[in-house]
Amino acid sequence: MEKNNLTVLEEGIDVPLSFRLNGKEINLQVPPSRRLIDILREDLQLTGTKIGCEIGRCGACMVLINGEAFNSCLTMAFQCHEKEVITIEGIEEDKLDFIQQAFLEEGGFQCGYCTPGMIISLKAVMLEKENPSISQLKEGLAGNLCRCTGYGGIHRVLNRLVSDR
Repeated sequence: MEKNNLTVLEEGIDVPLSFRLNGKEINLQVPPSRRLIDILREDLQLTGTKIGCEIGRCGACMVLINGEAFNSCLTMAFQCHEKEVITIEGIEEDKLDFIQQAFLEEGGFQCGYCTPGMIISLKAVMLEKENPSISQLKEGLAGNLCRCTGYGGIHRVLNRLVSDR
């Protein structure tokens, strides 16, 4: 239906959604306001991206969209159309990414619930800046919360990422 040159979708109507997910072409029919986190976890069975606060404050649901970190709990389906989305499952195919390896070796996690979001957030910083400083990495993690570690291991990860590059 058209109203003043604007397309108005009727409630309950699904729209086509096409995007690249972890290097694979995805084509779905979904409500345009369906959240990306729900598409990933429920429709596509990719559960590495976690649901935390559901209001964009904890960072557990971070994904990369065209190389930038986004809270998938706040990202609607229509915002992903014809974009490239990378989840924790797609960060590296054959081996651990250097950020994942640093988290393992430096004890940067305890329960692990926040870890995928932190890795994605740090990956976004590393994609944007070739040799980021500690303060740039910390700023990249500003939207991520951890309730278990006390952040000591996470700080060791940041130091490792700076020294190993």
